[in-house]
Parts: sequence; structure tokens; C-alpha cells
Amino acid sequence: MALPPNRLDRFARHIVLPEIGGAGQVALSEAHVAVVGLGGIGSPALQYLAGAGIGRLTLIDDGDVEPSNLQRQTIYSERDGGHGKTVSARRWIANFDNGIPVALIDERIDRSNAAGMIAGADLVLDGTDNFATRLAVSDACVAQRTPLLSAAVGRFQGQVAAFAGHLPGQPCYRCYVGDAFDAEDCDTCAEDGMLGAMAGWTGTFAAIQAIRVLLDGKASFGDPQWGRLHLLDGMKPGMRTLNIAKDPACRACGSAG
Repeated sequence: MALPPNRLDRFARHIVLPEIGGAGQVALSEAHVAVVGLGGIGSPALQYLAGAGIGRLTLIDDGDVEPSNLQRQTIYSERDGGHGKTVSARRWIANFDNGIPVALIDERIDRSNAAGMIAGADLVLDGTDNFATRLAVSDACVAQRTPLLSAAVGRFQGQVAAFAGHLPGQPCYRCYVGDAFDAEDCDTCAEDGMLGAMAGWTGTFAAIQAIRVLLDGKASFGDPQWGRLHLLDGMKPGMRTLNIAKDPACRACGSAG
């Protein structure tokens, strides 16, 4: 597949990078990414995925835009208040690049429907805000053999990691957090607060890592870094990385699954 002239010009700064090149940009243009959660992480991640020329996007979120979102959810404006996040996000994409096909799912994702919502995606980027949803998405990814890029943020800290629990020796998100968080009982940013720019850093870094996953085997920038948890600290500031081990007893990806 060759990129048309207008796309060549648009992505010229990618193509001249030896680590991406023309082959890498074509690979991005053929990729399908499902973004689950269009909030503080999903918003900036979506901006840079669209900017990178991702070929197809599925947007999943059942929420509406609220005034308190605007402090960190950068694709929305005051005129979007009260409108669904998926519709408002599609409007942003249409204004930015109307050449990207977009599918919308404005239902709450859970264990009963996650598999159908992410079907056909080459990568799922999860920026949701509770453990129960993240575990439901992760389990569906393992079952469908779909890579997962998981990102979370709170206060002044962010976390980003890529998981491929369907591959031998590789952990899934459930290996990391275990089974204790299937209930929706975690704190929210409304209770704990969040630096808006911290969500931007985490979401942008998630987009970088998503591009790494998508370019695996296609360009030298491709390095999924499976099971490596990157911890972003906005107070220092700084970053450190931990390795997550596969849990042989994991009920999603281990021998008990």
C-alpha cells in the first residue's frame, strides 16, 4: 500500500525518521485502535494517535462532557457540555483529519460486552478510571489475543504499560493487580484531585507506547515492551520502570485461566 500525496506531506516528519520511515507510516495507516475511555488519558492519547495517522479508530465511552472535565480533557470545549463524549470526540477528529474512519460505542463497557466492543482492533488503549472496567477490558483482550496498552493517572502520578497475556511468558493486566479489584470500589479523581497536565503527560506517553506496539516488526521503533510498567512522577519530576511477571495462576492468562 502506498500513501497518497496529501498523506505523504502530512506525515513527512514521521517518514524522514529512520526509526519509522515509509513502511512504518503505512503500518500506522493500516492499524485499527480501540480507545476505551475518552477522559483525561483518552483525550490527549486520541489527539496524538490521530496525529500519527492511525488508519481506523473505535471510540468507547458512555459519558457526557461536564464542565469539570475541561481542566484536563483537552479535546472538548464549553460548547460540548452535555453532549456525549464519543460524539464530541468524533467531531474533534473530523475537524482535525476527516480521512480517519471512526466508529462510536456510547455504552458502558463491562464483562458482558467488552469482547464485542473491541473485536477487530489491532490494539486496545484503555484509559478508564476504575479497576473493574480495566480488568474486564484486559480479560477480553487476552481472550481475543489482542494487545492492551493500559494507562492510569491520579493526583501527580501516572502509569503506562503494554500487556500481551495471550503470548507465552507474557503477563496480562490481571497478573499485575490480581483479583481483588473486580468490584467498582476505587477512589476517583473527583475525590483525590488531579493535575490536569499530569493527565496530558500520561496520555501522550501512552500514545507513544501504542505506536511502539503497532510498529512491532514493521519499523525499528517497534518495541512493545510487554510487561514493563512505566511510572510517571509529576512531583519530582521523573520516571522509573518496573517489570511485571506473569502469574502462572492468573485466571485470565495463566494455567488457571
